[in-house]
Amino acid sequence: MEFKNENEFDKDLTNSSEMTENTSEEESHKDISDFGNMEENMNAVDAEFPIEPHESIHADESGKSTEFEGQAEEAIPPIMEQTRITNQVEQKKYKKRNVKGFASTLAAGVIGSVLTLTILPHTDYIKSFYPNAENQVTSGTGASVKKVVAQPTMASSGSIADTVEKVSKTIVGVVNYQQQQTNDLWGNSSNQQSVQSGSGSGVIFQKNNNIAYIVTNNHVVEGASKLEISLYDGQKTSAEVVGTDALTDLAVLKIDAKYVTATADFGDSSTLRPGDQVYAIGNPLGLDLSRTVTQGIVSAINRSISVSTSAGNWDTNVIQTDAAINPGNSGGALINQQGQVIGINSLKISESGVEGLGFAIPSNDLIPIVNQLIKAGKVDRPYLGVGLADLDQVPQVYWQNLPNNVKQGVLVMNIDPNSTASSAGFQPKDIIVSMNGTKIANSSELRKYLYSKVKTGDEIKFEVYRDGKQITLKAKLSANKGA
Repeated sequence: MEFKNENEFDKDLTNSSEMTENTSEEESHKDISDFGNMEENMNAVDAEFPIEPHESIHADESGKSTEFEGQAEEAIPPIMEQTRITNQVEQKKYKKRNVKGFASTLAAGVIGSVLTLTILPHTDYIKSFYPNAENQVTSGTGASVKKVVAQPTMASSGSIADTVEKVSKTIVGVVNYQQQQTNDLWGNSSNQQSVQSGSGSGVIFQKNNNIAYIVTNNHVVEGASKLEISLYDGQKTSAEVVGTDALTDLAVLKIDAKYVTATADFGDSSTLRPGDQVYAIGNPLGLDLSRTVTQGIVSAINRSISVSTSAGNWDTNVIQTDAAINPGNSGGALINQQGQVIGINSLKISESGVEGLGFAIPSNDLIPIVNQLIKAGKVDRPYLGVGLADLDQVPQVYWQNLPNNVKQGVLVMNIDPNSTASSAGFQPKDIIVSMNGTKIANSSELRKYLYSKVKTGDEIKFEVYRDGKQITLKAKLSANKGA
């Protein structure tokens, strides 16, 4: 639109009447011309016209004498043609730029993929985010996808149930029959008959040719006139005593090997630590509950428990466990998770308000005893030949004017005339206070030292109080008879 100055505007106003007269005629011709142009351009409605670059605009403005009336049909085709040529050039340039950009992107992607596939398999990056990535199936081109199916349950070699099942075949029931004499109504004694006195458990640990050996507790078989063994498959057979040791509460039996299908292995009890899982297998309360399994942990190791045996008081080294041990479990196995026997269940503390205090003889302590029982039928221990009593259990009237600083020791009650003690000069009422410089507080400590610190043939120096005076006696230990 062009703005005119005031003089030109006034000049035009003087001729307004003339313009008015010709207006209707010119407008009618103009409308007819515009309608024709509209019909010619209706087919271009769907055409797309991109924004023209500045060069096209300048080319249009260079024609200053262009007038719209009468020249529209001649002006439009050149502009359209120039626009199409320009668009084609721009599209070619755009396509070239796109091709170059796409090629660069594709090349970068290929190089990155090659580096990734080459380096990542040698690192733990994927495993750290996807622990199960190795087990996943890739569904890409060329990879076969495995069908997901339910797998059958397989027996694991590490299953506790499998371990217990295997060891249970070596656990037997031991029934103790003793001769009992009955009286009739008139007080006359009748014939003796074999009566079940008690029962316990045992472990088959060895099979040699036609003989299979069973380890159990001495108190399970003590005083028996007949022993009956109940096996895993329900068969029963009689057993013979190979040897017993009252102090350690151990016994070895033997049966015909034809009844045996499995034997147990001993483990190393020195490797046990408090907190280790253990399992007790035995026959609590009799054979009706045979091969019962209870679970627990090692509560403590190297416990010293004073027990009273038929051979005297003895401090037994034991494994403490909270696995349930009940009457009838005696002689049964205490096993580790590998199924090895690391102890023989022996006793428990059963008092009101006390729970979870069971004890087993460690395998490392029982193996030497078992070997001696198989070899000789007894344990070869040094023999001193004295009857003993703890000093603190004896009235002070028998203390023989001991010095005030002597409060503990062992009182000699009697002496075997054919023993080492007799040859060494021991007398009744002597009070033993030390052996080879080691203080002795009671009879259990004397036996412990005698059976674990020295051997047959050794000479021991005893410090003894007699009539209130300290003397020294020397004795050379001999084999034999037991303490």
